[in-house]
Amino acid sequence: MSSPYETPTSSASSPPADGTGVERFGYKQELQRSLSFADLLIYGLIFMVPIAPFGIFGTVFQGSGGMVALAYAIGMVAMAFTALSYAQMARAFPMAGSVYTYAGRGIAAPVGFLAGWVILLDYVLVPALLYLVAGAAMASFVPAIPIWAWVIGFIVLNTAVNYFGIEMTARMNRIMLVAELIVLAVFIVIGLVALAQGKGHGGAFTPLFDSSTFSWPLVFGAVSVAVLSFLGFDGISMLAEESRESTRRLGRSMVFALVVAGALFIVQTWVAALLVPNRAELLANGDPAGSSFYDTAEYAGGHWLSVLTAVATAVAWGFANSLVAQAATSRLLFAMARDKQLPRFLGKVHPRHKVPVNATFLVAAVSLVLGVYMSTREDGITLLSALVNFGAMTAFLALHVSVVVHYVVRGRSRNWWSHLIAPAAGFLILLYVVVNAKIAAQVLGIVWLAIGAIILVGSYALGRRPTLSAINTEVSE
Repeated sequence: MSSPYETPTSSASSPPADGTGVERFGYKQELQRSLSFADLLIYGLIFMVPIAPFGIFGTVFQGSGGMVALAYAIGMVAMAFTALSYAQMARAFPMAGSVYTYAGRGIAAPVGFLAGWVILLDYVLVPALLYLVAGAAMASFVPAIPIWAWVIGFIVLNTAVNYFGIEMTARMNRIMLVAELIVLAVFIVIGLVALAQGKGHGGAFTPLFDSSTFSWPLVFGAVSVAVLSFLGFDGISMLAEESRESTRRLGRSMVFALVVAGALFIVQTWVAALLVPNRAELLANGDPAGSSFYDTAEYAGGHWLSVLTAVATAVAWGFANSLVAQAATSRLLFAMARDKQLPRFLGKVHPRHKVPVNATFLVAAVSLVLGVYMSTREDGITLLSALVNFGAMTAFLALHVSVVVHYVVRGRSRNWWSHLIAPAAGFLILLYVVVNAKIAAQVLGIVWLAIGAIILVGSYALGRRPTLSAINTEVSE
């Protein structure tokens, strides 16, 4: 029986459904075009992890003064504007590279380099963060095996799956998504039953608004953490050269994945927030052990539900999410190397599996070093989370600017909503989130940006000014 991912017209040189391709931008089609709209949607959902709030629930709960559902709702709105900007730029430049490509072609090549450099904080570090969280969760159940050993095991498994091609990754995505949704459905049903039995605390709408704790800086500070759960919808754009869909449907898959995930996040955190058994303690002391969601699950349904949600979190973060994160990161490195803004060996594509093989192995190596090292630090997860969020938010700011510059300034577009109002709103919301982020994240992020600027200046000094092949400024309404 043939695989649902294989079609008679799927080949490395087949153009997407709308006839556009990377050749008109001066590139050769090397990656395998085999992904459907459903594959892209599933990829985005898996990258975001439908049960992502399980692992950071306590932190967001404390940071938001208990209004965790509000933090996720605002986060979804902010990311929705970002998804709309991604959709617009994916239509203009349907190729791998995400913000690096969009800022580079929408504004200027040097800006694209800096945007790509900043978002590397997200893409290169996030697999290590995911492996570390999963390793810590598994070690809590099997203490005889240290965290670093779990990290290594997850890395080896995911690298093998990604090595054998994007279709293998897509098959695993389907299986993992179904498993995560089943666990989430079990928690929500049991949580609702517990609420019906009178186990809830506080008013029904306190997870959305609590006048005793509400303030905008407080909530947006929590949003800067909550958006970690949304990071991943943008990874769909990394697969532009492996999609057989039209560029319009590629953009829609990002928006749809974000809306579906956001709805799931709000529902599960709303139910959990009403069932927190130690609300006052959690608000006062936070959740240093990262176990508040599992404690809430145990309160709602018993120890078995606590174990189920904890194990599901470990597998989802350590295998499903990190699998697609590694795939997306390798495509970013591939795109930058193809433009000679990173070492050229990262642009090598495997002749049979049609994947950026060297970039895939490099991501695995970086994740291995960082994951093992950070497992020895008490603040490893906190530090990596801060860097990942700052990198993504800063890069998204550049994305919104690129939409305005490419369409309105250069293209004289009069589609005010899509090309000016929406990106401007997204920019302002994210700017407020970045300003209210933790100081440590701001400092480390600025240092990373400064390093990128130094590299850029050095490139100019050596006569290697960043350039992009056959830059196309054609604007599509």
